[in-house]
Amino acid sequence: MKKKDFLALLEERNDLSAIARAEISADLKAHPERAKIYNQYSKLAGNAPEYSINQIKTKVSNLNNHQVLFLGSSVTFGFGSLGESFVDFLWKRDGLKAIKDAENGTTLVNIDAFTAGDSYVARFQSDLKDPAPEVVVLQLSTNDVRRGSKKLGEISDNHYDTKTITGAIEYILAEIKLLWQCPVIIFTNPDFGEPLYGKMVDRTLELKKKWKFELINLYHDPDFKNQPSLYMADPIHPTRAGYRDKWLPIFEQKLEKVLLKDS
Repeated sequence: MKKKDFLALLEERNDLSAIARAEISADLKAHPERAKIYNQYSKLAGNAPEYSINQIKTKVSNLNNHQVLFLGSSVTFGFGSLGESFVDFLWKRDGLKAIKDAENGTTLVNIDAFTAGDSYVARFQSDLKDPAPEVVVLQLSTNDVRRGSKKLGEISDNHYDTKTITGAIEYILAEIKLLWQCPVIIFTNPDFGEPLYGKMVDRTLELKKKWKFELINLYHDPDFKNQPSLYMADPIHPTRAGYRDKWLPIFEQKLEKVLLKDS
């Protein structure tokens, strides 16, 4: 099936939004083999038309017109939810000016996953110098447990080894402080059974003491353990229902806390 026909199918079957269509189209241009996965995900109950961002009405919100940068990989992108993640729900329901810089399969560590310069560090260096966001939301990438260096690394005061997970996080935090002096929120995935990710979460808790960022710790949240299939496309990626019903309220609350504190 041609890409335009496949996207038309998703629009009809899942009430796919225009923004999600554009994101999936760009992803399929680089990775046409992912059409099979998107097709599987499109049939899940949690990605039914009733959960599309097209069905969400914008409300009067404390988040209206605030500019927030989201830097991440597939969970920020919405790989299991047809390109509609919590970021898109924040944009649609809360009127947030969301800058969504997310590429599927990429890592925090500065090692290419698929194309040159696709890591978090490289994208920050090349793409993210101008937006001047009020808040940066950083995903603790699940991909670092399966590709990249897989090295946790050490906390440092004078040299950030971006080939390690800790060094990459510290480098990004230091650059945000230098460029924008804005608050940072780091969020974790729920536990998906990878020991290294547990160590990454523990290290993030240590870094929080040093860097004073806000944390959304879904890894240790009992409400995100053993979730119904309605909410999860697979052990890592939520469905649209999962983002709307489970993730969105948590991010709304945290962003309101951060933005109102600094207003």
